[in-house]
Amino acid sequence: MTRRGAPTIVVAAVIRQGPWILITQRAEGSGHAGRWEFPGGKREAGERDVQALRRELREELGIEVEAPRMIWREDAGPLRLRFYECRYPALQRPRALVSPQFRWVRTEDLPSYDFPPADDRLVAALATDRIGRRRRRARRRRRGGRVPSRP
Repeated sequence: MTRRGAPTIVVAAVIRQGPWILITQRAEGSGHAGRWEFPGGKREAGERDVQALRRELREELGIEVEAPRMIWREDAGPLRLRFYECRYPALQRPRALVSPQFRWVRTEDLPSYDFPPADDRLVAALATDRIGRRRRRARRRRRGGRVPSRP
């Protein structure tokens, strides 16, 4: 539980497998029921982000993730959303343990799914491959590699 007025931290996973990203559908009776989301949930008292993310993914999909790396933050009223890119767990198969269903969708198709409004900017960035672009360009510059100009 959080203190009155304290923000609620929500962690979510962006799990990629090639051009595909795993999304889950919100259950009936929950906020934004029927909409799609990146799997995850609320951080519990005493948990760190990565601990909460791993717990939520075990509970929701029955999978263990590897090497979570924060790629996006978003504030939505009292919620502080933190999105982590995770390596797809080899030899594991997700199961819809809490959500009605999950899907692997192509990144460019993400905007055609109904996500909660707080995810809109992340969905657009993923669909247009804008996540981490600045960082990749800066690394190439430091290494002395050629940085192609933008069209």
